[in-house]
Amino acid sequence: MEVKIGVQYAPREIVLESGQSVEEVERLVSEALSGKTQLLSLQDEKGRKVLVPTDRLAYVEIGEPTVRKVGFGTL
Repeated sequence: MEVKIGVQYAPREIVLESGQSVEEVERLVSEALSGKTQLLSLQDEKGRKVLVPTDRLAYVEIGEPTVRKVGFGTL
C-alpha cells in the first residue's frame, strides 16, 4: 500500500510503499497523534523505517498505489 506523509516546513511529502495493513498504519498514526508516542514509525517494503516527529505531521494519506500504464495499445 502507498503511504504519503506531509511534514510541516518540508517542501516535499514522504512517499513510501508499505507492506503493513491499512488498519495497522491507522493505529500507528492514531497513537502518534494522541500523544502515546513522540514519533510516527512506519516500515517500507524493503525493511527501512521512516520516523517522523508527531509534532511535525501535517497529514497522512493511505491508499493503494496507482498503476501506471506504459507503452502503446488500445485503452
